[in-house]
Amino acid sequence: MKVERYYLEINSLQSLKEVDSPDQKLLLEKVNPPNIEINKFFYKNIGKNHRWIDRLVWDNLKWTSYLNNKNVHTYVLKLDNELVGYFEVIFDQSTNSSEIAYFGILENYIEKKFGGFMLSEAIKKCFELYSKRVWVHTCTLDHKNALKNYINRGMKIFKEENINLNLD
Repeated sequence: MKVERYYLEINSLQSLKEVDSPDQKLLLEKVNPPNIEINKFFYKNIGKNHRWIDRLVWDNLKWTSYLNNKNVHTYVLKLDNELVGYFEVIFDQSTNSSEIAYFGILENYIEKKFGGFMLSEAIKKCFELYSKRVWVHTCTLDHKNALKNYINRGMKIFKEENINLNLD
């Protein structure tokens, strides 16, 4: 299967085309202390539709080691205390850049304008880490609106590639 992968970046908070919250009851919270069950839950439930498979083999020790890294930050979006979505940010001190490593909304909340708001918040959180650059990669296996959401928030494609996946 041919998959198109896109790498996008935004280099200043001024370039962000922010989306306001579509619901006043939405709340973004940092997961602190880290909680492997939250990350595993989102990874499995969002990832099942987008072929997120790399971490399915991780044991709790690997999850704990990853999440206890001081440069890894997880945020959850809630509506009336119900989980809506999440994102993980990895800050690279050597380049003062942040990668939005995982980003997604649970199926029940898709098409409710939550993704644009959550991405706006994710980009702002990255710049709060004193990032000079925020980047992400997406592909044609991700949600059909993922690439459009990144571009609509002011991110620019800086690299494209085609990969062949063996889906056996």
